[in-house]
Amino acid sequence: MRVIGLMSGTSFDGIDAAAADLDLDGDRIVLRPLGGLGVRYPDELRVRIASVLPPSVTTIEDVCRLDTGIGQAFAEAAATANEKLCAGRAELVVAHGQTVFHWVEGTAVRGTLQIGQPAWIAERTGCAVVADLRSRDVAAGGQGAPLVSAVDVMWLRGRPGAPVALNLGGIANVTVVPPGADAIAFDTGPANALLDLAVSERTAGRLTCDVDGAMAARGRVDAELFDRLLAEPYYARRAPKTTGKELFHRQYLDAALAGLPAVADDDLAATLTALTARTVGDAVRSVGGTEVIAAGGGTRNPTLMRALAAELPGVPVRSSDELGLPAAWKEAYAFALLGFCTVHDIPATVASCTGARHPSVLGAVLPGRAGFPWRPRPERLPQVLEIVAAAA
Repeated sequence: MRVIGLMSGTSFDGIDAAAADLDLDGDRIVLRPLGGLGVRYPDELRVRIASVLPPSVTTIEDVCRLDTGIGQAFAEAAATANEKLCAGRAELVVAHGQTVFHWVEGTAVRGTLQIGQPAWIAERTGCAVVADLRSRDVAAGGQGAPLVSAVDVMWLRGRPGAPVALNLGGIANVTVVPPGADAIAFDTGPANALLDLAVSERTAGRLTCDVDGAMAARGRVDAELFDRLLAEPYYARRAPKTTGKELFHRQYLDAALAGLPAVADDDLAATLTALTARTVGDAVRSVGGTEVIAAGGGTRNPTLMRALAAELPGVPVRSSDELGLPAAWKEAYAFALLGFCTVHDIPATVASCTGARHPSVLGAVLPGRAGFPWRPRPERLPQVLEIVAAAA
C-alpha cells in the first residue's frame, strides 16, 4: 500500500510529508521509503497559530478559521507529495494535524487537540484519510504520546543492549527497548521549543531558529539561568509523561530570566542548548540506554548534537539515517505506518509507553473517492519493522 504521512510538530514551522510503500510479511511490516518533502506554513498562518497557543486566550471563531486554514495547508502538502513522491498513486493519507493544546492535570492527560480539518485532504487528493490519531489512546487512559514509540519498538527490537530512539522536535521524546522488559517512552522536555522562541525574540523575527547552532557555539552557558531551568519539576516526574508548549512557552522563559543580570543573546542560546542536552542525557542515563538513534529537526543542529555526545560519553549517538530511516522525515514516516495499521485493524500503541490500559487501533477515518481501503486483521500481529530500500 502506498501511504503518505503528514506531520507538523510543536515548532509549527510547516508540514513534513513522507511517502512509503508498506506491506505485511508474516509478523513483519516492510517499509520502503519513497522520499520526503517539507512545506512551510505561510507566514500569516504561522502568526495565527502562535496567537492561539497557551497561555494566549482565543475564541471559537479563531479555532474554526485555523482548523480550515491548517486543513487546506495539509491538503496541499498531501497533493504535492502524491504528485512528486508517489506518481499520483497514493492510496492513503495519514494526517497528524497541528497540536494546539495538550490538556495535562498532574500526571494525567485529560484531552488533546490537533486541528486541521482532514476533509480538505480527502477532497483535494481523493485519497482516504486517517486523522485524530492521539485521542483514542487518551480515552484509554494514556498520554496520547509519544505515539512514535510503537514504531520505535518494532524497529529497534532485537538490537543489542538497550537502544534509545530520540526525537528532537519542539519537544524531545525517547523510546527505550530494554532486553527482557517492557518498552518505555516519554517526553524529556524541550528540544527546540525554548531555543526557537528565544532566537526569534532576540533577533526580532529575523531568525526562527539557531541556524547550524551558530549562536550557541559562540555563547557560554549562564550557570545561574541553567540551574533555574533545571529545577523544573517536570524533569523529576516518572514516566510515562508528556509535555508541550502548555508548559514551555515564552512566559515560562521570561520568568526564568526575571531578576537575573542581562543574558547575552548567544549565551542564552548556549544555555538553552545545554538544557536540552542535559535533560535528554539524564533521560538516557535513567533508562540505561546503550545507544541513541536520533531524528528530528534538532539533528540538524551540530552544536546540540556535540553537546549531547558530550553528555553521554561511551554511548554512541547516531542518526536514524544510519539505520535506513531518514532522520528529517522520521515522524512523518511513523504516522504513515500508524495509519497503515489502522487500515489493517492493528492496535498501534504500546501501553507501557503511553500509560494506557490497553493498546488501541488509532484514528478517525474519512473515505476517499474509492471508499476506504479496509484490510482484514492479519492472523499474526506485526512485531518487527523492516526498512528496505525502494526499488529503482
